[in-house]
Amino acid sequence: MTVRKIIEQAVITLDGQISTPQDWLPTRWAGEFEQLSRDLLFSVDALLYGRVSYENHAEVWPTMEEAFGDYAVRMNTIPKHVASRTLTEVKWNATLLGDDVVDAVRKLKEQPGGDILKVGTGGSFSRTLLEHGLVDEYLFWLFPVIAGSGERLYDGIDTTDFDLIDVKRLTNGVLGLTYVPTAR
Repeated sequence: MTVRKIIEQAVITLDGQISTPQDWLPTRWAGEFEQLSRDLLFSVDALLYGRVSYENHAEVWPTMEEAFGDYAVRMNTIPKHVASRTLTEVKWNATLLGDDVVDAVRKLKEQPGGDILKVGTGGSFSRTLLEHGLVDEYLFWLFPVIAGSGERLYDGIDTTDFDLIDVKRLTNGVLGLTYVPTAR
């Protein structure tokens, strides 16, 4: 049986801030970063969201098709799976994972299909996935910016080891760092 891989992608600053990418990501979006983001989105079969990222994206992406073309169409039509303790219904081609998100994600990985992209990083859902070893690959886009304040990547997580498997150095100063959990 082939198991689908979950890839968690995050955009972070040099000081580990993840909470306000709208302040620093747009100036470096075009070019290589945009193309690599596009390639990743078109290489997966589904998206995995926590509630906050889902609500933010569901509000914005349906209005972006004119500006972002087939990228926005892909964002709007790809199946989405949402972890939430408070939502009772979702739209935007999404389904709720249910009360036991760990079991639901394990079952999702066992279903036929391609890889799954986890969107949004830093919330309780990302921590749960990390703690239960459900993410197979982490792609951290390190932006050459110091934000000074804001939510940090994986606050509250115990020491976790990773192996670096790839580095992409973009001409705009962004680094793409791909890690896998260290085998135990």
